[in-house]
Amino acid sequence: MTSPLEAETMTAIAVEGGRGPASALTPARLPLPQPGPGQILIQVRAAGVNRPDIVQRMGMYPPPPGAPDTLGLEVAGVVARDGGRWKAGDKVCALLGGGGYAEYAVCDARHALPIPDGLSFEEAAGLPETVFTVYANVFEHGALKAGETLLVHGATSGIGVTAIQMAKAAGAKVIATARGADKAKAALALGADVAVDATAEDFAEVAKREGGVDVALDMVGGDYFAKDLDALKTGGRIVYIAAQGGGEVALPIFRLMQKRAVVTGSTLRPRDADEKARLAAEVERVVWPWVAAGKVKAKVDRTFPLEEAAAAHAYLEGGAHVGKVVLTVG
Repeated sequence: MTSPLEAETMTAIAVEGGRGPASALTPARLPLPQPGPGQILIQVRAAGVNRPDIVQRMGMYPPPPGAPDTLGLEVAGVVARDGGRWKAGDKVCALLGGGGYAEYAVCDARHALPIPDGLSFEEAAGLPETVFTVYANVFEHGALKAGETLLVHGATSGIGVTAIQMAKAAGAKVIATARGADKAKAALALGADVAVDATAEDFAEVAKREGGVDVALDMVGGDYFAKDLDALKTGGRIVYIAAQGGGEVALPIFRLMQKRAVVTGSTLRPRDADEKARLAAEVERVVWPWVAAGKVKAKVDRTFPLEEAAAAHAYLEGGAHVGKVVLTVG
């Protein structure tokens, strides 16, 4: 890998034609990004692969203003140019607006966190997007507290794996759903108290037998909404982070009123830089000690070289993974 002080271009992954299937991802030589005020340049060693990357590749999730057009929302690597609290040589992982599928990336210095001792670059690259998302949605919007119960769908996804661990670290009970007996078994191994094979059981009935749930983290939408509401305790919260099963639901208003339920949701990428910096500081304060203590671990299912980003996307879309898919660089 060429020194950032010498190179003018770098290897990055482009989407041939601007949008397309996984096979449209191809290595390209692109200009080396230049950090602006308050930013750092990171020599990328690993980059997380996330479902929003797939949606962007398909042309349905444009980057926010000022972010690179190329894919990649999280990286781990070495600071190549000083900025903010960071010095050249520091090992960091960072949340990006885009551009992580590359040899070098820039980010707001406030959006980077130190890599906890003992974590590899590959493990660290799988933390920012999922940890920030879970903290913001489960603990801030969902207000999950110790002694409460979290229902999490997609238990073996990157988000699901992280949500299970973070909820358990916070002292909550976890009911997890997955599609298939093997994935339900994997959810138990990850720390879930109860795991439901959603292809064979009604998760709402299981949740009610367990006393109901205080928070439901839903990335499915569609017909899961009615079951989430049924599973909620009085005063429960449903938090949406995606809608892979359908973006519109029927809302039974009187049932919502009876349960005094809250339905909310959010996205991470469009948040402004100051809000992401606030969230990063909270993650470092609350979650990083859990990571350091081994209560929250980055579970890397499989790695692919940067040049094989197309294969990584195809693998993630296949749905066989348990945890994170990560690109390695250099």
